[in-house]
Amino acid sequence: MQNLTIYHNPRCSKSRQTLELLTEKGLKPEIIEYLKTPLSVTQIEELMALLKIDDPRKMMRLKEKDYTENNLGDENVTVSQLITAMATYPKLIERPIVVNNKQAKIGRPPESVLDIL
Repeated sequence: MQNLTIYHNPRCSKSRQTLELLTEKGLKPEIIEYLKTPLSVTQIEELMALLKIDDPRKMMRLKEKDYTENNLGDENVTVSQLITAMATYPKLIERPIVVNNKQAKIGRPPESVLDIL
């Protein structure tokens, strides 16, 4: 049995394309609209572990207004502060993120999630 989840923003074309790709494959992921249901610091840390990244910026939208306005590009900003920023400003989280069992991929491009199905 597949444990498939997509962290989704329906306003994002890449997120919609990735969800469409999954449904075309006959898959029915759990859809979490993370802007409506923001992730906790712990959930973000768990996603980072599944994505196998240690730098939160690799799952952040670096051109978002919240990123620049909060000076998150400063090299002195800690990992903990970056993760807290994603929990506080969910728009900063790159989208979509697909999780299948104990693996995760950012759907940019959408086809990249096929590696974990």
